[in-house]
Amino acid sequence: MIRLENIEKFFEHGTQKTYVLRRVTAEIKEGEFVSIMGPSGAGKSTLLHIIGMHDNAWSGEFHFSGQAVHRLKPKDRAELRNRNIGFVFQSYHLLDHLTVYENLEIPLSYRDIKRSDRESIVADTLDRFQIVGKKDLYPNQLSGGQQQLVGVARAVIASPRVILADEPTGNLHSSQGREIMQLFKRLNAEGTTIIQVTHSEENAAYSDRVIRLRDGWLVND
Repeated sequence: MIRLENIEKFFEHGTQKTYVLRRVTAEIKEGEFVSIMGPSGAGKSTLLHIIGMHDNAWSGEFHFSGQAVHRLKPKDRAELRNRNIGFVFQSYHLLDHLTVYENLEIPLSYRDIKRSDRESIVADTLDRFQIVGKKDLYPNQLSGGQQQLVGVARAVIASPRVILADEPTGNLHSSQGREIMQLFKRLNAEGTTIIQVTHSEENAAYSDRVIRLRDGWLVND
């Protein structure tokens, strides 16, 4: 499903180049649950954002479901991302001026889904995640665990084929973190491909395999 070949990314400082990723080659099959691990500064989040098609400044080859992402125009990459990928961030990234209901509706607005169908999908998602009672609240009225639950609900509401999670339990208590990881495990069992960046061996134990980075190099898969 995802094939990376010789992915490299660097920053230039005058005549100097500082590499963040070096010749990363990896493959992730549909339906896998993969963890990306490594010390701080290893390039984990950078790799995740390249896979998520948020970062365009890199070299190498990236194939997503047979499409050559490295050859796509930015607009086409955005369309491919919006159709297929959901994101969960450590800092939640909910829009503070929107209610829970409105935050959940946003990913659906990127697709050609009529309003009545959007309302039905949001209602089903609120029920599935047991947050119906929170639908009219704003993010600052929720606990950290509740905000992350909404973040996961928003990531899956449009039925993405892939969920990318960047330290998804980093700001949560251990019990809340386990709840989120168990939720990921259930989503994966239903067929969603999940790729998470984590420092936690406990979180990594939920995945099928681990990709390890050090100083931008892939050192173990």
